Amino acid sequence: MAHVHADTPFAPLGIAVLTVSDTRGFDQDGSGDLLSERLSEAGHALVERRIVPDDIYRIRAVVSKWVVRDDIQVILVNGGTGFTTRDTTPEALTPLFDRSVDGYGELFRQLSFETIGTSTIQSRAVAGVANATLIFAMPGSPKACATAWDGILESQLDARTRPCNFVAMVMPEQQACGSRELPKVPDHGQGARA
Repeated sequence: MAHVHADTPFAPLGIAVLTVSDTRGFDQDGSGDLLSERLSEAGHALVERRIVPDDIYRIRAVVSKWVVRDDIQVILVNGGTGFTTRDTTPEALTPLFDRSVDGYGELFRQLSFETIGTSTIQSRAVAGVANATLIFAMPGSPKACATAWDGILESQLDARTRPCNFVAMVMPEQQACGSRELPKVPDHGQGARA
């Protein structure tokens, strides 16, 4: 179980929020509002917030511009992760990933199973790293965004979380995860073990 390490200072991150929707504007974007409020309350900076239609190339264009900016370390994308023909967020994002964070989608579905049951298999929540920028995509409902933030992202975007968090990945000056080295076993003059 993760815990907060009191001797490590909090490191605020620059976070961008992208809502993917054909129908919502900022006045109806409860999910974007929730994510913006949660990240600000946690001590991070909301650097930019946008809404784009469910279109692979528009999603990819915005995210591609954000991953090259020095002031953005994390991108939160909500919407477009279902199975309708217009749900293309995973297809837009995964080609950009240098490395996937498979455990994010797995854990998101595990957490959402507690509230929506087997319907969670219809969530294609994905995450990855592109140009040292973390990208997390989640369903577009406020409840799903709360599940992602409260259950996963808040602690993983906090440099104080141990044994591991993602902050050192996007801010190299931060302390990396705790040592994973095995304790040395004395060889008592027997030589190296195979």
